[in-house]
Amino acid sequence: MRAAVLRAYRQPLSLETVADPICEPDGVVLKTLACGICRSDWHGWVGEHPKVRPGDIPGHEYCGEVVEAGPLARWKAGDRVIAPFILACGDCPECRSGQTTTCRAQRVPGFGDRGAYAEYVSVPHAHNLTRLPESLSPALAAGLGCRVTTAFHALTGRAALQAGEWLAVHGTGGIGLSCLLIGKALGARVIVVDVVPEKLAHALSLGAEAAFDAREGDVAARIVELTRGGAHVSVEALGIEATANNSLKCLRPLGRHVQVGLPVGHTAQMQIDMNTLYMRQLSVFGTRGMPAWRYPTLLSLIETGRIDVSPIVARTVALSQATDELRAFDGPTAPGVAVITDFTA
Repeated sequence: MRAAVLRAYRQPLSLETVADPICEPDGVVLKTLACGICRSDWHGWVGEHPKVRPGDIPGHEYCGEVVEAGPLARWKAGDRVIAPFILACGDCPECRSGQTTTCRAQRVPGFGDRGAYAEYVSVPHAHNLTRLPESLSPALAAGLGCRVTTAFHALTGRAALQAGEWLAVHGTGGIGLSCLLIGKALGARVIVVDVVPEKLAHALSLGAEAAFDAREGDVAARIVELTRGGAHVSVEALGIEATANNSLKCLRPLGRHVQVGLPVGHTAQMQIDMNTLYMRQLSVFGTRGMPAWRYPTLLSLIETGRIDVSPIVARTVALSQATDELRAFDGPTAPGVAVITDFTA
């Protein structure tokens, strides 16, 4: 099969013909219909993610068509499915309690397993898969795989965002944009923060009540002033120290901070304003992905029009363009995300 292989950090991905994936007993092999290109992939590409090594195939946001199913899998050839990026074992205490994103034996394509920057991908633990609705395009379905699902679980499963509350979103990449769209659908009043004027204008066009440039003054103080006391919930969607502290400082007493951005590599250790955390008695939630059992709820909200996530996907690209998209994460990016839909070019 054709795949984009990481041969050296920060170097162009190598387009190669590699061996077809092997189907595991409880898994399936998918023909990849679409695969999102994510900032988490960039962390691996630059050498900051501890589970990514030369020789790996990136790609953890994908959907596909089953071409082979193991004897323990309930799927059959021809089924179209969406995959969460965390493939939980289903047997450990965390999985049995429903907290599958903390599975002790989880598998993650692109981060230890072969990923979906390829014509085919092996998916172990296929009980995590969900049928792809006919109304959902593969490109949009792939866009759900990390950004939308993570945002949905962060807001509803972790922070318990309520209608009428103020939500601050620091960073309007794929996850931040998803938080805006989902927050609005849940009835929250959303403020976004970024450093790219185009992205701030885009957020306002999608319903944000305010959009602040983080380079202009004390952004946390501006949020506290606008909300008359601070946001109820604040999401850090970049994984860097400055935005994490701004997220804490913009909250009202008893507010909830959600760490969605990935702190890894040079950002893994941060100096955090613990005094603000202590004095305002804030709650801090870490979050990563979404349990697979929550997919039907999210898909129902999308299919019925309660949540419109179509603005997430900005462009579809060929496999040969993946390196250019990864390189773009070296700096501020344009609105929306890129999804690979052509694995032959």
